[in-house]
Amino acid sequence: MRRLMLLLLLCCLVPFAHAQADDTLMQNVLAELGRHAAVRADFTQTRSNPVLAKPQVSSGRLLFVLGHGMLWQTESPYQETLALSGSRTARIDADGTAHAMRGDRGVSQVSQMLQGMLGGKLDEALRQFKVEASGTPANWTLRFVPKQERMARVLGSIELRGDAYLQGIAIAMQDGTRTEIRFAQTRDAGALTALERRALGLP
Repeated sequence: MRRLMLLLLLCCLVPFAHAQADDTLMQNVLAELGRHAAVRADFTQTRSNPVLAKPQVSSGRLLFVLGHGMLWQTESPYQETLALSGSRTARIDADGTAHAMRGDRGVSQVSQMLQGMLGGKLDEALRQFKVEASGTPANWTLRFVPKQERMARVLGSIELRGDAYLQGIAIAMQDGTRTEIRFAQTRDAGALTALERRALGLP
């Protein structure tokens, strides 16, 4: 998750009618995502690198709470819990205490973008990326590319896909590294534990 990076293509060269269709689909997708105030999911992350003999695979759980951020809980092959709230990234210890982490600006930008997307808002993404939508509200794909040349030298694209929930993320880097995250058992979160509330700064 910390190496996630980033999103693609509101293409100015496509016909106007196609641009209208993209905009309508994006608005429908955002409206559906924004209906869920708190969401849980299991995830499997696969990271492929041209210099590695085999992909690196990790798995765990995600909790997203609208307006407060997300908990990214890796369970295998190691255990680690990260809280991402706005531009802040912190490691959470066993009793729920947050320890601030120094992350790079790219990670912060992606975290804020994903939080906005899951909250049904595209403003942050459109400031940083160009975006293209395809599919239907029941089976959609959003592709993003960074607007800034400096970031584009590192990142190729990000692709999000889903239905009523976000179901997958694919990140392609310019060095050939590719990260794919698949979500399963995505559902409304229900009641949060005391530790989860503390980690996200909730009363």
